[in-house]
Amino acid sequence: MTLLLSRSELESLLVPAECLDALRRGFTSAEDGTVPRRVVAKVPGQGTATALLPGVVEDIPAYTVKVNAKFPGSRPALRGVVCLHDLGSGELLALLDSATVTAWRTGLAAALGTHALARPAADTVAVIGAGAQAELVMRGLAELRPLRGLTVCDLDAERAAAFAGRHGERLGAEASVAADPRDAVRGAGIVVVATWARRPLLHATDVAPGAHVTSLGADEPGKAELGADLLEGARVVVDDVPLAVEMGVLAGAGLDVKHAAGTLRDLLLGEVPGRVKDGEVTVYAPVGLPWQDLALSWTAYRAARAAGTGTEVDLLA
Repeated sequence: MTLLLSRSELESLLVPAECLDALRRGFTSAEDGTVPRRVVAKVPGQGTATALLPGVVEDIPAYTVKVNAKFPGSRPALRGVVCLHDLGSGELLALLDSATVTAWRTGLAAALGTHALARPAADTVAVIGAGAQAELVMRGLAELRPLRGLTVCDLDAERAAAFAGRHGERLGAEASVAADPRDAVRGAGIVVVATWARRPLLHATDVAPGAHVTSLGADEPGKAELGADLLEGARVVVDDVPLAVEMGVLAGAGLDVKHAAGTLRDLLLGEVPGRVKDGEVTVYAPVGLPWQDLALSWTAYRAARAAGTGTEVDLLA
């Protein structure tokens, strides 16, 4: 039998602290030599079809294949499914809403990277792009460090105001909105950018000395949020160096492998240093890896089985 898990069911099952632990274990687990693949294909119109496979993590007896439709002009912009398979038999254990899984794994993994690279005392956050991924970054950061200030910028002013109000109340922190990205990040210790931008929104002079910037939007060819001047002067950490050069933040800025200080895995394992100087700008810019889908999907699947949540179907009937 296959378990179907919708967005609302996943939201009721997933707990940020537990998901952060699952992702941290994934980043620091032994690599098994499996080569992950990310396939992006344009379709007629404004969308793309994307597949990530296989998602594999040490000690999890399952793997994932994720298939997404990505249409920036639609709401939601991401639609698809994560297929969770038994690693031994290939049995389809569950089908999960991919937009929810993607937002949780991307946002919370970004929170781990942000916390690891930002100055310990950094407690003011600027968010550019008040969508689902930024939502989870903020929820993750709240589990990892105290925050006292938030500024939000989004093309939709009402969405920015709602985001600021929601998180300001949750954190007990001062929250405001800004109409321009450069105004939003002025003086912020932590900057989170999660947009569909195809031209840089921020340059070196926009970001305060010692700030940390997490950029989530540059995950496909042609997308760019940060200017090359910002990246060239910053300490840049990614989740996968070849992907960053092929389709991620480095590709978008026309930079190459020498501009990557290492990966978040390297950093969490202590194999490369994070912030070297208090006054340097740091950047975490992931593309997103298939194993992260598995870490979240397996966490949700086990919670669903324990709670008796979800709908069972027999696709072989």
